[in-house]
Amino acid sequence: MEEKEPVEIKDKSFTRNKVLFSKIKRRILKHLWVVRVLVVIGIVVVLAGGVVGFGFFFKDSVVGKYMSLAGNFIFAPSEKIESFSGRTNILLLGKGGAGHEAPDLTDTIILVSVDHETPDIFLLSTPRDIWMPAIRAKINSAYYWGNQKENTSGYDNGVGSGGMVLAKSSVEEVVGVPVHYAAVLDFGGFRQIIDVVGGVEIDVKRGFVDEKYPIEGRENDECLPAQTDDGDTDLSCRYETIEFSKGLQVMDGQTALKFVRSRNAEGEEGTDFAREERQQLVINALKQKLFSKKVFTSPKTLLAIKDVLVKFTETDLEEGEEAVLARFIFDARESVQSEVLPEEFLENPPISDKYDNLYVLIPRDDDPDTPEHDWSRVHEWVSGKLY
Repeated sequence: MEEKEPVEIKDKSFTRNKVLFSKIKRRILKHLWVVRVLVVIGIVVVLAGGVVGFGFFFKDSVVGKYMSLAGNFIFAPSEKIESFSGRTNILLLGKGGAGHEAPDLTDTIILVSVDHETPDIFLLSTPRDIWMPAIRAKINSAYYWGNQKENTSGYDNGVGSGGMVLAKSSVEEVVGVPVHYAAVLDFGGFRQIIDVVGGVEIDVKRGFVDEKYPIEGRENDECLPAQTDDGDTDLSCRYETIEFSKGLQVMDGQTALKFVRSRNAEGEEGTDFAREERQQLVINALKQKLFSKKVFTSPKTLLAIKDVLVKFTETDLEEGEEAVLARFIFDARESVQSEVLPEEFLENPPISDKYDNLYVLIPRDDDPDTPEHDWSRVHEWVSGKLY
């Protein structure tokens, strides 16, 4: 008798499950992007939970400090920093520092306004020669006089140096918006940061020659006859000649510093406004370099920058506030607008005793009924740029 092959008996429930699984699989694959988004969100939640958890258990330790800073950077809680109408305004000041004839004069004065929502950053350079009647001096000396007052009185307001306080209030008077924080950078630190990142690439708009650029450390040289053949009545031994050609070029820290500080060139490049434009060029170039992949992903470079900032910077920002602002600035790195306070709002009055016989700038007065030193036109212009 012929033997029959065994017949495979299929489990109907197994078949149904297999079909059901196939349908579910097809639906999932059809919406694979949704799955990917959920996975990413899950990872972020886990990491965020880790930051919060570690911060709770180690809150009083060094680890807790850094976890707290990491949390401020990741979540960027707006309520932890001062703001007005959704923007935080920081005054960035550049001073000569030790070794210069006037180490506490801030020849670089830039308002940095950071939007919390958009995000974007607005940079406004303010001329150093603006006359401030309240201190009977130029605005670039507000930081100096504020420190002098603090040192004389011994008064400590608990929110930073008297220099930063007076500088902020002076700039507020001109621009018409609150200045929440300040940071003062020694030019030595500026030079070192550029060297740490490997230089900056600058597109020089107009070439120029400055035959009276001050030599660092020789600001008070008497240029005695022993140093020259016939005596140096013009004190030229204090100066060097610097020259910049038009076009794209890479500058190290020392060259970039000379580029932004030069103020004795012939013609247009010898003005305060041209100087401010050069400052903006270098700041934007430095911003591009800082956020480049080569720099931003190099822990060694970032730590070197941190060391320079700690050594050469004074600020009234707390570490937690710095972390929140750092996140806002990082998010807005591709949306930075730079402006120089327009010349149309300013005038240079005749040199007189009223202004201590100095070259100064005051608000342009086209209306005889306008009060003296009225900055309302500038206030309106700044407000239009920010809000």
